[in-house]
Amino acid sequence: MYTTARQILDEIDRVLRGVDPTQVDALAQAILDAKLVIVHGLGREGLVMRSFAMRLMHLGIPVAVTGDMTTPPAGPGMLFLVACGPGYLGTVEALAGIAQRAGAKVFMVTAQPGGSLPQMADAVLVLPAQTMAEGEGSSSHQAMGSAFEQAMWILFDAVVPVLQAQRGETTEDLRKRHTNLE
Repeated sequence: MYTTARQILDEIDRVLRGVDPTQVDALAQAILDAKLVIVHGLGREGLVMRSFAMRLMHLGIPVAVTGDMTTPPAGPGMLFLVACGPGYLGTVEALAGIAQRAGAKVFMVTAQPGGSLPQMADAVLVLPAQTMAEGEGSSSHQAMGSAFEQAMWILFDAVVPVLQAQRGETTEDLRKRHTNLE
């Protein structure tokens, strides 16, 4: 088990070393500039996006998650932040198109920048990891898109302190926004 865990950590490290820092800066700025961030992802990518939405809320950044009945319509000044590791999924295409036509900026996190959906996005952050779009074992020893999902989780957690500093938020500020309904 330890050897496998070590291999996974090494893989995540390799993936994150392959990320363009200017794309991370662009993501942070897009979040800071948005009057509302709407996040979307499917499957395990969706779980990561929901966890990031929670941290954005803790930071005091207006955020919503697609599919929730309280999510307002997308529109100008908003950011549709979407994960699409494989570079194409029909539901992501439909939602990104709706968001763009409504005037929202689409920012996509993907492993396949040459895919049709990243090409239509306003901005892209590339996480060079194996996803469902590749055959297993092509660049990872893990199942399906695990490497992409894990790297996305770590990347977003690394963006939180950047946003926190840029907004001048203290840890206590974040704690005050944590739910008390647990």
